[in-house]
Amino acid sequence: MKVLMLAPEPFFEPRGTPISVYQRLRALSRLGHEVDLVTYHVGEDVQISNVTIARIPSVPFVHQVKVGPSLAKIVLDAVLFFKAFALLLRRRYDVIHSHEEASFIGMLLAALFQTMHIYDMHSSLPRQLMNLGYGPNGPVVLLFRWAERWTLNTSDAVITIDEELTEYVRGINPRLVVEQIDNMPINIGASGTELGAQYHAIRDQLRADGRLAVIYTGTFEPYQGLESLIQMAMLLPHAVADRVTFVLVGGKPYQTEALQAEIERLQPRSQFVLTGSVPLDDAFAYLGLGEVLISPRIMDTSVPLKIYSYLHAQRAILATRIRAHTQVLSDEFSLLVDPDPASLADGLTRLVEDDDLRPRLAGRAREHALKHYDPARYLSKVEGLYSRLIPRARPAEPAPSPTER
Repeated sequence: MKVLMLAPEPFFEPRGTPISVYQRLRALSRLGHEVDLVTYHVGEDVQISNVTIARIPSVPFVHQVKVGPSLAKIVLDAVLFFKAFALLLRRRYDVIHSHEEASFIGMLLAALFQTMHIYDMHSSLPRQLMNLGYGPNGPVVLLFRWAERWTLNTSDAVITIDEELTEYVRGINPRLVVEQIDNMPINIGASGTELGAQYHAIRDQLRADGRLAVIYTGTFEPYQGLESLIQMAMLLPHAVADRVTFVLVGGKPYQTEALQAEIERLQPRSQFVLTGSVPLDDAFAYLGLGEVLISPRIMDTSVPLKIYSYLHAQRAILATRIRAHTQVLSDEFSLLVDPDPASLADGLTRLVEDDDLRPRLAGRAREHALKHYDPARYLSKVEGLYSRLIPRARPAEPAPSPTER
């Protein structure tokens, strides 16, 4: 099957949606499909069999793309539309597979070229905008809410990533073909490259200090709860604060600089190490340094992709008790607390002081991950969805006439 995939983000960058796009591409490649990926001019090239990356022309003055809507994204998405349009003029595709707001582009192009359309829905876009500070009844949110409903009522199929999103989609269009494909842990170690000098320096320092590492990985957006994490560090008992080092992995330079300034202003007793963005192959290694993996997210309903890697890392997990976490995590194999600094501090104190609890939770988390979130299951779900669409994408040839037999 020939697939035109639309990804309106920097590809590749080590953050949520680009990682999900990468995983989809790997799965489609293994299943033998041929994919042309239309994406931004920004990002790192990656090699995947049967996948051709078709980047949009370079847009002046756009060297990085922030999460959320922006004037730059409007321009980039307009260029992405014309790039995809040009490809469709030259080549016949069986399916248009679109991510995030490119679903609006995919919906239009599918109608123009009479092509099937799969919407790969990583989150509800209007909800995501509200998490970024846009009001629930603001014009941008209302526009995206209308466009989202239109897309869900016209797509041939939708991929969701968790139960909450599946229920949300079915509430809008009960007749829609919906395939829930939970994310996988980050594909670590594929390149075989050695870990960077920064990783070794942090590892050696942790060993020299004899401290327990509390690891966070992800973006540094406000809803991720890093401000709560710093406030939590201010509330830890002295004996606990002196035993831990917080290692925060990820973030753009402007984000890490702002967070570092806040840490220096508050001066918590615990040590903080901010790595900035790291290569994807390094991410799982950083999780291996930790005694505790933390997700202090304060809002949102979509499961963070890092949670799947946390489960496979076989480390104790401390997370807030919000819908984004409880769809995957439970009290049986993680420590869930209310999304406030005091509760986070109590939870971390319990994990630091109880040397038996940490390995017990870690082992159960690993068992759960192996049972529910493995590559074979992921591949099977992608194959199942595309198999259901192939007969509709490729009509049977008409039977030959008697004179042709």
